[in-house]
Amino acid sequence: MGVQRTSFEKLQRDRAKKAKAAAKREKRLNGPAVDPTAVDPEEVEKLLGDEDKQLTAAELLELIEKIHQQFENEDITFEEFEERKLELFARLPID
Repeated sequence: MGVQRTSFEKLQRDRAKKAKAAAKREKRLNGPAVDPTAVDPEEVEKLLGDEDKQLTAAELLELIEKIHQQFENEDITFEEFEERKLELFARLPID
């Protein structure tokens, strides 16, 4: 009786393990990656806190986008996200 060969699935698992280990090693060597979608919470708070300042529709939509990014990055809770979003939608100028 001959020697049984390894299965294709086992070869795939081994390759995946090696690729994952190489990625971890590369990440460790290069240091922590900077998230390009990171949002400065102080900037958003500053713009939200000044309710007297008139913002254009484009600026308000940009703030809404930043709040969405904060929520997706889990920087703020769902309740904070909804509260801030409602505040910004209330400030949108309607012509």
